[in-house]
Amino acid sequence: MGQGISRGLGRLCESRLDEGTAGDAIISAPAFPGIERIEAHFFGDVFEPHRHDTYALGLTLQGVQTFHYRGEKRYSMPGNIIVLHPDEVHDGGAATDVGLRYRMLYLEPSLLLRHPVLRHPGASQLALPFVADPVMLDEPLRKILLEALVSMDEGLDELFVDGLVTEIALGLARHAGQPIKALGKPAWRQAQAARDYLEANADRQVRSSELEQITGLDRYALSRHFRALFATSPHRFLTMRRLQRARALIEVGQPLAEIAATVGFTDQSHLNRHFKKAFGLTPGRWAALAGSTA
Repeated sequence: MGQGISRGLGRLCESRLDEGTAGDAIISAPAFPGIERIEAHFFGDVFEPHRHDTYALGLTLQGVQTFHYRGEKRYSMPGNIIVLHPDEVHDGGAATDVGLRYRMLYLEPSLLLRHPVLRHPGASQLALPFVADPVMLDEPLRKILLEALVSMDEGLDELFVDGLVTEIALGLARHAGQPIKALGKPAWRQAQAARDYLEANADRQVRSSELEQITGLDRYALSRHFRALFATSPHRFLTMRRLQRARALIEVGQPLAEIAATVGFTDQSHLNRHFKKAFGLTPGRWAALAGSTA
């Protein structure tokens, strides 16, 4: 993991981490165009008043997070989501002596403005969703943020980002009371074509542009139609096809490091994380229970 504040985050926060308690730190994850992610843990008041040119969406993990925002002092507990609108001044710190640990995702507004879910026919112009209460409970939004923030040493996959931006757009619009463009009639033929293509190419990285080309739908519309018809995202469907193939190779005794490369994961640790999340066991434990020598 990269320690410290990355160059890209220099415009995001004015902090006093270098003056704080030993152990204070910010960990930066690999960036994706338009998206940055950090984990922070510290004691006391750390961030001076500042503002971002991005949305800041965060999850409080440990402790109590406090900040001033739009004239009020706010508090976030573990399980809460924090949503800060671009260009809104805020500070930040730990409200108790036990310290604070949280993760944040910074999203360029342009990614939302391009999203068709916000292009409602009744709206006179496109507008960024403004959420008045910056601390909220929202399980669907929390779930997708957890997926994006679970591993800080891995980059984000393009297909995953399509679903991530879709869920964020839907969640922010919902809390802002902003109209959402209706999905309309499910695009069965296009979604099925994407499903077949993903299954046939599960052992490599599939780009969003490939699915757009074969379906004729933009990536965000495809993400919504795919989920409506198959109850999962294109990214999750592709991951599960890889894991099913990995499980079959484990059971015939192929070495785990080779399996990871064969089925399209970046390395064995990447395979391990997704395998355990899907099946509740590590690949090594599955191999032992299946009688494999892998």
